[in-house]
Amino acid sequence: MKRLLALVMLLLSFSAQAAAPVYVEEHVPAARMAGKGNFTWFGLNVYDAELWVGDKGYAPEVTYVLELRYARNLDGKKIADASVEEMEKMAAGTAQQRTQWGARMREIFPDVKKGTRLAGVNLPGAGASFYLDGKLLATVPDPAFAKAFFGIWLDARTTAPALRTNLLRNAAAR
Repeated sequence: MKRLLALVMLLLSFSAQAAAPVYVEEHVPAARMAGKGNFTWFGLNVYDAELWVGDKGYAPEVTYVLELRYARNLDGKKIADASVEEMEKMAAGTAQQRTQWGARMREIFPDVKKGTRLAGVNLPGAGASFYLDGKLLATVPDPAFAKAFFGIWLDARTTAPALRTNLLRNAAAR
């Protein structure tokens, strides 16, 4: 009986951990976590990342959600500037586009604290929406921006290939 109870508790805890946030389900019906990983900088955990996909799995032309849960306090402007730097390293967009995108991200991205969840939704052909702790922050109606932004984590040219591998671990279509 104890073993059965322990098994039931384990299964319940697993299913609770695997449940997609409400705003993820709104964009990606039957969402499942494709993978997760963390980003460290000089040995310090900066954030944990999760990629949520639907039945079609991950592809740049489908809706998916990338959520970051921050492990430390960070300035929103620095998050935006670091995003632009990563886009530049991957040669995403033109210099003029990156300047415009950086300005928009500095408007959108708030300062974060440990535990803050910042998520982006890829909206194929339409751009990206951003959520702060499950609440809509803004939408950027620019497909080129969305491709460059999500490429920071998901493009083969990312500067964090181990994180990319972890995020895409179970991202195939079902």
